[in-house]
Amino acid sequence: MNADQTAIAARPAYARGGERARLMISLLIANAVVYTVNIGVAGVLLPTQIAMNDPEGKTTTLGLVTGIGAVVATLTQPIVGSLSDRSGRRKPWIIGGAVAALLVFVVASNATTLLWITIGWAAAQIALNVYQAAVTAVVPDRIAPENRGTASALFGLGLPVGITVGVAVASSYAAQLGTGYTIFGIVIVCAAVLYTVMTRERRIAAEAIPLREQVTGFAQALRTHDFRWAFVSRALLILGYFSVVNFQLYILMDYIDLPADLPAVAATAIVTPITGVATVVSTLAAGWMSDRFQRRKVFVFASAVTSGVALLMPLLMPNWTGMLLFGALVGIGFGAFMAVDTAIATLVLPSKEHAARDMGVLNIASAAPQALAPMLASLVIGALGGYPALFVAAAVFALLGAVAILPVRGVR
Repeated sequence: MNADQTAIAARPAYARGGERARLMISLLIANAVVYTVNIGVAGVLLPTQIAMNDPEGKTTTLGLVTGIGAVVATLTQPIVGSLSDRSGRRKPWIIGGAVAALLVFVVASNATTLLWITIGWAAAQIALNVYQAAVTAVVPDRIAPENRGTASALFGLGLPVGITVGVAVASSYAAQLGTGYTIFGIVIVCAAVLYTVMTRERRIAAEAIPLREQVTGFAQALRTHDFRWAFVSRALLILGYFSVVNFQLYILMDYIDLPADLPAVAATAIVTPITGVATVVSTLAAGWMSDRFQRRKVFVFASAVTSGVALLMPLLMPNWTGMLLFGALVGIGFGAFMAVDTAIATLVLPSKEHAARDMGVLNIASAAPQALAPMLASLVIGALGGYPALFVAAAVFALLGAVAILPVRGVR
C-alpha cells in the first residue's frame, strides 16, 4: 500500500445519509447537555453553595472558585484532546467524562468548606472537559467538509439551549443542592449513553507520537497561519461579547433608562430570551447558508460586525428600546459567528490526525476570554469612564474579530 492509500485508509469515513442525520442530532444533544450542566451548576447551584458557606465574602469567593475552574478547563481541553487522539477513540472519553462528572457532583454537593468546594468544582471541570473535548472532535472526524456549516450550527445551538434549560432546572433545586447536583450528573450520563447508542465509531489510525510531544504539541497548532487567525478572530469576538453580557443586569440597573414599572431583574428576564431566540435562528440560518453557498468568511465577517454594532446600542440608545435592539442584534451576530467560525476552524485544522487536540486549542479561544472578560470589564469601567467606555471597547474587540478572519486563505 502506497502513502496515499495509507492516508485514505487511516482517515475516518464521513457519515452519510441517515447516519449523518443521527450523528448531527446526537451531537446537538451531547453539546446542549454539557452547556446545560455547566451553566446550571455554575450559574445557580455553585453560587448558592458558596453563599451558604461564606455569606459575607461570597462575591469574591465565587470569582476565585470560578476563575480556578476556568484555568483548569482551559488546560484540560487540549491535553485530553491529545490523549483522545492518541487512543484513536472518542466514545470511551465521552462515557468516562460523563460518569466522572456524576461521581464528582455527588461528592461535591456535600462539600462544606471553601477548599473542598474549590477542589470539587475544579474536578468537575476536568470531567466535563474530558467529555466535551471528545464530543467537539467528532465534527472533523465524521462530518464531511461540505456539511460542516450545518453540523457546526447544530453544535452551536448547545449554548442558547444550555442557558435556558440549565438555569431553569438549577433554579428549581437551589434549595436541594444534593438533588440538583445529582440530577445534572445523571443527565450528562444519559446524554453520553444516548450518543454511544445512536452513533457508530471507527477507530482513528493516529500516529503513535510520544505522550510528552502530544501534551506539549498543542501550542504548535497556532503556528499554522489559517488556524491562528481563526483562533484570534474567535478570541476577540468572545472577549467583546462577554465583557458586556456578563454585566447586563448591572447595566440595566445603573445605566439604562427603564420604564418606571419595569425593574432591572424583570428586564433581564425579557432581554435574555430575545437574545436566545435570535441566537438559535441565526445559528441555523447562517450554518445552512454557508453550506448552501460554500462561503464561510463573509458570514463570519458580517456576523462579527453585527455584534460590534449591537454592543454599541446601549451607548447609542440608553433606553429600553435600545436594550431590546441590543438583545436581538447581539443574538443574531453571536449565533451566526459561532456557527460558521466553528465550521472554518474544522476546515483549517493543522492536523487531521490530531483533531481533538487542535479543537481543544480552539476552545481556549472561547474559555480564556470568558474568564478574562469580567476582570477586563471591571478595569475599563473603573479606569476609563464607566459603561460608555465598556461599550466602545467591546465593540472594538468585536470589529477586530471581524478583521482577523480576513487573512484566512484556505477557506472562501
